[in-house]
Amino acid sequence: MVIGLCLLVYSLAQRALRKCLKRGSQIIQNQLGKATATPTLRWVFQCFMSIHLLTFASLKQISNLSEQRCWILQFFGAVCRKYYLLC
Repeated sequence: MVIGLCLLVYSLAQRALRKCLKRGSQIIQNQLGKATATPTLRWVFQCFMSIHLLTFASLKQISNLSEQRCWILQFFGAVCRKYYLLC
């Protein structure tokens, strides 16, 4: 039952991402570097695996946040952007 719930949440998140891309007539690159309007959420999660939060003397900074990753983040909600210190 838990696996079914996880798959439902994953499917809804992927659907929301694709809907945002379609609404804005936007595209992002897939694993092969080709433009697509229907990326998998797994690929998007893999794009964000190398991002880290660094804290030096109570100053927080995000490392490895490229322009492509910022581009993808605009299709998610304000909570996601706040998590990556963009809001």
